[in-house]
Amino acid sequence: MIVKKRSHSSKLWLSEHFKDEYVKKSHKKKLISRAWFKLQEIDNKEKLFKLGMNVLDLGSSPGSWSKYASEKVGKLGKVFSCDIIPMNFIPNVNFIQGDLRKASNFKKLLLLIKNTKINTVISDMSPNTSGCSLIDLPKIFHLGGISISISKVVLSNNGKLVLKTFQGTGFDKFLKKISALFLNVKIRKPNASRGRSREVFIVASKLKKK
Repeated sequence: MIVKKRSHSSKLWLSEHFKDEYVKKSHKKKLISRAWFKLQEIDNKEKLFKLGMNVLDLGSSPGSWSKYASEKVGKLGKVFSCDIIPMNFIPNVNFIQGDLRKASNFKKLLLLIKNTKINTVISDMSPNTSGCSLIDLPKIFHLGGISISISKVVLSNNGKLVLKTFQGTGFDKFLKKISALFLNVKIRKPNASRGRSREVFIVASKLKKK
């Protein structure tokens, strides 16, 4: 049997991970993941959810955002979720597994939603990163484009889109693409996002009329 030694970067990441205050908080509160605090901070500033709202969560696994949204919209609201990997059952959350880059899975998602108008789309979709921005940035922008395309179909006129992306080459072009579709566009960097991470969240609201 060959035992692989962890790289220095892996050890450093693990050390930072377990020292992270939001990781500690998530364990203490028995949350699914530290991502809960990112959405909570954005929600506190942008008022993303209300009781009775309908929410679509893209890239939902392991379910932290779906659970947060479900608690905010209550039993009168609906949460629809989708991810390429499985997600454990969460009450009041309708989940389908599938790769939304495939048209067949996109159709399955629309069938799940039916004619329900979505008030808020949240997308934490992210590619498997390589550490090379030339590879990672086009991938995250492509996934962001999928979130935008879905939002154009399902989002109510006054609805909001929250999506994760990375800063770097191509970010300004991607931001202009969103600004061409929505009246209001903001960039948020929650405290729960690691400082050295390129990760930011775009909050867009009010689709422009065609």
